[in-house]
Amino acid sequence: MEDWQNAGFGVYIHWPFCMHKCPYCDFNSHVSRQVDQLTWREALLSDIRRSAEELPNRQVDTVFFGGGTPSLMPPETVAAVIEEIGRVWQLAPSVEISLEANPTSVEAGRFAGYSDAGVNRISMGIQSLRDADLKTLGRMHSVAEARAAFDIARKQFDRVSFDLIYARQNQTVDDWELELSEAIDMAVDHLSLYQLTIEDGTRFGDMHARGSLRNLPDDTLATDMYFRTQEVCDRRGLPAYETSNHAQAGAESQHNLIYWRYGDYVGIGPGAHGRITLNEQKLATEAYSDPTQWLEQVHKTGWGRKSVEAVITEDQANEYLMMSLRLAEGSDLTRYASLKGRDLDAANLEEMLSGGFVSREGNKIKTTPKGQPLLNAVLRQLLA
Repeated sequence: MEDWQNAGFGVYIHWPFCMHKCPYCDFNSHVSRQVDQLTWREALLSDIRRSAEELPNRQVDTVFFGGGTPSLMPPETVAAVIEEIGRVWQLAPSVEISLEANPTSVEAGRFAGYSDAGVNRISMGIQSLRDADLKTLGRMHSVAEARAAFDIARKQFDRVSFDLIYARQNQTVDDWELELSEAIDMAVDHLSLYQLTIEDGTRFGDMHARGSLRNLPDDTLATDMYFRTQEVCDRRGLPAYETSNHAQAGAESQHNLIYWRYGDYVGIGPGAHGRITLNEQKLATEAYSDPTQWLEQVHKTGWGRKSVEAVITEDQANEYLMMSLRLAEGSDLTRYASLKGRDLDAANLEEMLSGGFVSREGNKIKTTPKGQPLLNAVLRQLLA
């Protein structure tokens, strides 16, 4: 059995267009009022066909439409993409097909079209349940609009998740707990809860560099918010199954689990990354990020690929550990050793165990509540 089969195979579709660029966003998203839908549909289908020629005879466990704002895609395009994936590969009987949506682009008719196309899970970018903070975050919807959009999604789909951002300007721990409790009251069975990070190249990044992004929580306050998040979600039956993701048992995002369990996934669309296994070699793929350049490349070659690089076995092992330790289920040391060609350094592991940053049960290691917020430091020590 090839290593990727421990985790499964997914297809990621990137729709790069947005109505508006949020000031914190460092994703590959572009504001465009005019999109030639037929041209883009055909380009995505071509990208899928070329990928399947390279990687035939796979069963697709998950499909994820990300962006950008995929809920700006016509349902006909979503349907054509899903149909093509099912034609060139085989969709698993229990395939999870997710689509990200912004409240400003939610219409009941459009959501019915997505459901008819085969989408069975929606992830909504609500980000805050406070109107003033939505404005600060550059979001184009109100809290009332977000709740209305969520209600539309719930009526159409059994599985609906939404995102919130915490550690915002002027936010206290108690403020966040109240907002989080309101979110859990709304939630179906899954929440993604992200700490606001200031990324270079974003408007917030530029403001922070100039000293004009004021009243952000310091590291201590942000850490307190993280621990309060765990306490509230545990108490309400939505424990963390990954660093930033909370779900009832059985409601985890299967597509994201493929990433974190280090499976194979194909990246379709501008800027999409992939990890695929071909002839027993793990490969890292990347598509052109600029939509115009990507489209030109598809017209020339049939797909938008920019680069493909072999991932050496040592890097595979490190990537597996870095991804899987984000999960509550932890990492399999036997699988790590199989990828690496040797066991994890015993002295480094013992240091993390004795310090209470990780725990071990058989061949499994997990980060502890103490170690989880220090995950990057724990990984540096384990891989030293």
